[in-house]
Amino acid sequence: MLWLLLLALVAAVGAFYVRMNARAEHDADNPDAGSAIVEFGRAFPDEAIRALHSTVDRQAIFLRLHDGKAGFIQSHGTHYVCHVIQPGKVRVNTSESGQGLIVHFPEFNYLDNAFEFRTAAEAAEVSLWLLGSFTPRSDTDAPSDVGQAAQTID
Repeated sequence: MLWLLLLALVAAVGAFYVRMNARAEHDADNPDAGSAIVEFGRAFPDEAIRALHSTVDRQAIFLRLHDGKAGFIQSHGTHYVCHVIQPGKVRVNTSESGQGLIVHFPEFNYLDNAFEFRTAAEAAEVSLWLLGSFTPRSDTDAPSDVGQAAQTID
């Protein structure tokens, strides 16, 4: 009877170990958006998050911040890379699928990637956040042109 109890105990400990390993592997492959947001808050405590979209593989999260800038979080296992995207510091193209973006970070080339979203609408919204972080200025725009444009809009 003692051997049977000992065998049951070893089986229970083995099952617990296998289950915990499987859960740890799952968690490493599917990072938690909540943890990523907490890490972004630690890295940039003065940045308020208004909205976010995660990629299909959940390895990256794009954020719309309170002041028109965008944020970026990328998972590397249990660690996160967090960046505030400064105006004019990123290039964006659409992917072939239409549901993704190809983003180039000139200052952080290792982050360059194609990011796929669940829908084309999410990809479009993120692209607007990224494009909204730009401060486009044309060399052909003269101050008088800006004034005329303002008058025709009113």
